[in-house]
Amino acid sequence: MTPTPRIVVLSAPSGGGKTTIAKALRARYPDEFGFSVSATTRKPRATEQDGVDYRFWKPSQFLAGVNDGQFLEHARYGGELYGTLRSDVQKILDSGRHVLLDIDVNGASQVRKLDPEALTIFILPSDPRVLVQRLVERGSESSEQIQRRLERAIEEISDARLFHRWIRNDDLDDAVESVKRAADEYPARFARDPKDIPWLKSYLVDLQSERQRPLR
Repeated sequence: MTPTPRIVVLSAPSGGGKTTIAKALRARYPDEFGFSVSATTRKPRATEQDGVDYRFWKPSQFLAGVNDGQFLEHARYGGELYGTLRSDVQKILDSGRHVLLDIDVNGASQVRKLDPEALTIFILPSDPRVLVQRLVERGSESSEQIQRRLERAIEEISDARLFHRWIRNDDLDDAVESVKRAADEYPARFARDPKDIPWLKSYLVDLQSERQRPLR
């Protein structure tokens, strides 16, 4: 039984690695972390499975769920709708486990307002070039789509100050254990390394520069 089960929000720009961290946490600590599978209106990628990676819903089905109050949070991202089902979250909490939510900054804001006990964590690789390269290596989006994601990333990073923790995702094991320690600490508190403030400011400047380079 996990001490004081809570909602743990993992947010990051596309390519930040939050989904990989969430999967690793569930695999390493299955009795302590459950994952709420988000619903989305976007089409599945080649390796994704319905009900495992996402619940792939038609727009009409999603909007009906919004009107029925089925979602804890929902947001539009990249032209598609994403949301977390209340029933999934409650089921995991009732089992005595933390609930991992892999959601964007808008969803995190909604959760923060609804549940003051929720822990919010913002994730980034230390080098913005890594963020860009991860998006390119996916091979699933055009250069124009990647540029839009990078533009969105700059907006998201500007909201990082609202999150309890910032975790640098350079080493997966380190990142997973950092999330684990933060989740088990109660109540949630803001924690900053003094070096993180200037790092994040320079990150935004460097990411702007990366956007001007040809994608390859």
